[in-house]
Amino acid sequence: MRTIPDGVEVVASWDRVRRLESPPLLVLDAVTAFLDEQGVGGGPLAWQRIGDGHSNVTYLIERGGESVVLRRGPRPPLPKSTHDMVREARIQKVLHGHGIPVPEIIAVCEDESVLGVPFYLMERLDGTVITDTIPAHLSSVEQRRATSEAVVDALVSLHSIDVAEGELASLGSPDGYLGRQVERFRGLWEVNTTRSLPAVEWIADWLARNLPASQAASVVHGDYRMGNLMFAPQAPARILAILDWEMATLGDPLADLGYVTATYSESGTLATPLELTPVTLAPGYLTRRQLAERYQSRMGLDLTPLPWYQTLALWKAAIFCEAIHTRWRRGERPNDTVFGPSLEVGVPRLLEMAAQYAGLTAAPRA
Repeated sequence: MRTIPDGVEVVASWDRVRRLESPPLLVLDAVTAFLDEQGVGGGPLAWQRIGDGHSNVTYLIERGGESVVLRRGPRPPLPKSTHDMVREARIQKVLHGHGIPVPEIIAVCEDESVLGVPFYLMERLDGTVITDTIPAHLSSVEQRRATSEAVVDALVSLHSIDVAEGELASLGSPDGYLGRQVERFRGLWEVNTTRSLPAVEWIADWLARNLPASQAASVVHGDYRMGNLMFAPQAPARILAILDWEMATLGDPLADLGYVTATYSESGTLATPLELTPVTLAPGYLTRRQLAERYQSRMGLDLTPLPWYQTLALWKAAIFCEAIHTRWRRGERPNDTVFGPSLEVGVPRLLEMAAQYAGLTAAPRA
């Protein structure tokens, strides 16, 4: 944990900001005042950035023997209707009432004068997020399988919630979800890129021409993968929390299944920048096909159109990764020396894999 500002990402007070080329992500005296208002801890605070941090930013904050997690959007300006921390916190509050494992929301700050963007505080959970290292307590062949099964079972629980009534119904209309996704992300490409990649448009055309009929309506997480799940710190494999609800809405549940299977690391397939939990390359974990079969056995949906959803997942991933790449090129991610630069070739690779799922080997004719 750090207590001294680095002067770039974290500053002591707003009067230091005018010396910076870009706004900071954490202003310690402003956060301290907000913690005082909420009755969280006392005295000076310590901070540590946690999580992937490729889109929104998350910090562990310790103060006076208490620990909380602060989550905020990236540096402004932000694309319209993205990085909505107030909505993200509200979704988690509602889902908590339905028994979905999510962190408890402690406080929400809508006042942009505090940090420049809205943010929220949530409880700190003692758990494990699995990425490139297999936790010792989940390393046996049996627990590797159980880990994969838990990924599917938590998704089934989320998709089994009745969204026709109550507060969840206010999250949006599931009708027309797939068409809206295609058109929304098609529009985001031009505002997020500085280069020409024709595959974006011709995959968009293919998606629009081949829209499947949605078989059900559910809460859609939007970024459902193992790296957004926190597991309990002891066996057996059990999910403590589903994290990162920024893209959640009501829509077609197979969108989540398409995403988790398309971004799941598996031996013998071309890796993409979205395969952020490479441990599943090891023996014992379920394959993509086995994930889908377990889901289908519990949800009873026809998975024949699953390749369409996998195409959608990787095409969308290419577009939001391009936004990260563009911010990196503009110098807005000064501490990013790996992920941002990797997207120069990573985004085209995502588009290549999306085209493979669609069965496209060349730009389709008009």
